[in-house]
Amino acid sequence: MINSLRNISWALLCIAGSTLGHAAQPAAPVTDDYRLHPGDKLDVSVWKETEMQKPAVVVGPDGKFAFPLAGQIVAAGRTVSEVRQEIEDHLKRFIPEPVVTVSIVDTAGNVCYVIGQINKPGAYPLNPRINVLQALALAGGGTPFAKLDSIIVIRGGAAGKQVLPFRFGQVSGGRDLDQNVMLESGDVVLVP
Repeated sequence: MINSLRNISWALLCIAGSTLGHAAQPAAPVTDDYRLHPGDKLDVSVWKETEMQKPAVVVGPDGKFAFPLAGQIVAAGRTVSEVRQEIEDHLKRFIPEPVVTVSIVDTAGNVCYVIGQINKPGAYPLNPRINVLQALALAGGGTPFAKLDSIIVIRGGAAGKQVLPFRFGQVSGGRDLDQNVMLESGDVVLVP
């Protein structure tokens, strides 16, 4: 009976994940407060300066990218508005009243990782933002050997590593739903 319920729960989760996966195919709109990550791609241009059009600038692993006359620009952890303002400030020495446009082309750096006893381990985009249950659905659910009540989310931050427990049985039963946290870029969901 328990295995039967578990299989039904995973089947429903996988159906939800496949629906979510298809709905997420078009680029999701990025909010104004979106913080850039290494791997994100930007389109940067300066009005009336044709040689300063840089489509698909990739934010490097160090969180920076180079732009003519402005030098190295720190992008990781900042909004598009903050990056645009910094470029304009640097260019004011060379161009009177520069008008800079910065737009996000791709948020490839904003991913979480689902690993362990899961059917499709890998990196999954967080746009739109997703929670642990949605990440598990995108990853095809657990294998027959998965210990679903021992799942953890490993989160790294400026303050150090943090481990967040996730008990599938509790969440799928409608209890302790605060375990189903919204994932952040770089989070690792580990299914033992």
